[in-house]
Amino acid sequence: MAALNARATALGVPLSVHLDLTYRCNERCEHCYLDHDDHGEMTYAEISSLLDELAGAGALFLTLSGGEALLRPDFVAIVERARALGFCVRLKTNAVLVTPDIAAMLRTLGIHEVQVSVYSHRDGVHDAITKVPGSLRRTLAGIGAMRSAGLRVVIANVLMRANVADYAGVRSLAAELGVKCTIDPTVTPAMDGDRSLLRLGIDQETLRSVFEDQELADPEEADCGAPLEDADDLGDALPCSAGHSACYVSPYGDVFPCVQFPLPTGNVRTQKFTDIWRGSAAMNEVRSIRVADLPTCSQCAHAGACTRCPGLAWLEGSMRGPSQLDCAKSFAKTGVPTAAMLAKTPVAVAPDAFIPIDRLRARTAGL
Repeated sequence: MAALNARATALGVPLSVHLDLTYRCNERCEHCYLDHDDHGEMTYAEISSLLDELAGAGALFLTLSGGEALLRPDFVAIVERARALGFCVRLKTNAVLVTPDIAAMLRTLGIHEVQVSVYSHRDGVHDAITKVPGSLRRTLAGIGAMRSAGLRVVIANVLMRANVADYAGVRSLAAELGVKCTIDPTVTPAMDGDRSLLRLGIDQETLRSVFEDQELADPEEADCGAPLEDADDLGDALPCSAGHSACYVSPYGDVFPCVQFPLPTGNVRTQKFTDIWRGSAAMNEVRSIRVADLPTCSQCAHAGACTRCPGLAWLEGSMRGPSQLDCAKSFAKTGVPTAAMLAKTPVAVAPDAFIPIDRLRARTAGL
C-alpha cells in the first residue's frame, strides 16, 4: 500500500477519498466535531456525478461516512454506483441501524470493511458518551449481524476522560466478537475551529500510561494517511498524504485536504473536482510543504516518527506549525520533550478557525 500511495502522490492521483454523505446522526456523541443540522446535502444526482469524476481522476478507495451514512434513503443506490465504478468501499457507521437484513445487504453490495465506534464495553459509559440509551446494545447487535453476514468489521475506540479506563474491556470485547480493534487518544476541535471539545481528552500522565501498556503494540492507528517517509532526506519528506493522494468531501460538496484539515479548497457544486484537485491555490499550498519548511518541527528530535497532523496544526494557528495534540503524544511515547515544548511555542489559533464554513468557503472561492 505504501508503494501505491507513493506512486499516486508522484502522479497527482487522489487515490483515497473520504466522502461524508450526511452530517445528520442518530447519536449525539459528546466529542463529535460536526454540526448535525442538514444545511442542504448533495443529492443523489450530485453524488453520482462526483463519483464519476473521482473515478476519472483515478481514485480507488472510497470511505463513506457521516454523521450516520445509513440515514440516507439513497444509501444503497450510492454504494451500487460506487461499486459499479470499481471503488473499494469502506463504511463508517455506529451500527445502531444495522439489522440482519441490512447486514446482508451490505455484504451483497461488496462493502470491503465496516468501522464501528465503540466507546466502552459497559452500557452506562458508552451510552453516556453517545447520549442515546441502549445504543451500545444496538451497536453490538449490529456488529454481530455483520459478522454473521461475513463482513469484515473493525471497532474504533476513541479514548477520552470518560472512557479511558475501559479500553482493555473494549479490546476484550472485540476479541470475543472476532473483530479488530483500533485505539486513538485524539479528540479534535470542531470543524468550525471550536476547541472546547479538547477538554474531553485524556491528560498527559494517562496518555503516557496508555502508550506504555505492553498489551498495545501500537495503541494509535490513525485513520488518515501516514507520513510519506521514503524521501532520501527527511527534510524533503511530505508531512502526510492529505492533498497529495487523499482528500475529503463534505455532504455539501466542500473539498478539504482531509477530514481533520478543514481548509476549503473549492466546492464540487460549482467546480469540477479535477479543477479543484489540480488547480486550487489552497490545495497546492498544502502540497508545497515539506518537513524542512516546518520552522519548529524540522528541528525536533521526533521529526522522523511524529504523527503530526497538518490539519490540527492549521486549526491551532499554522499548517507549518506544531500541533500541541501531537506534541503531547510524542512526549507521552518517549518522555523526550518536543522542539515546540522546549521553545514553549505558543498556540495562536488561526482567526479563520472560528469562521463558519460558509464564510470560509466564500473567502477561499478565488483560490
